[in-house]
Amino acid sequence: MMKHRGRKIARYRNFKGIKQDSLAKQLRISQTEMSRIESQETIDELLFSQIAEALGVSSEFLDNFDENTALYNISNNIENSPISENSTGINQVFNPLDKVVELYERLLESEKEKIEMLKKLNNQ
Repeated sequence: MMKHRGRKIARYRNFKGIKQDSLAKQLRISQTEMSRIESQETIDELLFSQIAEALGVSSEFLDNFDENTALYNISNNIENSPISENSTGINQVFNPLDKVVELYERLLESEKEKIEMLKKLNNQ
C-alpha cells in the first residue's frame, strides 16, 4: 500500500495542533510551499526527515502515523493508571487522589504555621 506522505504530514501536524504557517516558518519556507508539500504523495527522503524533525518525531514514525490508531490508543489508555506507551513517552506514575491528599496535608501544615505565628504576635 502506497503511503501519501503529504497527507501524513498534514494529519500529524493537525493532530499536534500546529498551524501550517508555523511549521513552514520553522522549515524556512513559505506557507504556500508547505501547502504544496502536503498535497504531494511522494516527498524526497531528506525533506521528509527535515519535516519530521521539525514536528519532533522520526521520519519512520511520521511515515507510519495513523491518527485513528493514536486516538484509539489514547482513549483506551486514558482510563487506566498508570499510563505507559513505549515510544510516546507518556507515563503517569502518580495517583491523582494521592496528590489531593498531599496538597491537603501541605495546606493544613501551612495553616498550623499561621496559627503559631498569630499566637506569637498576640503574646507580644
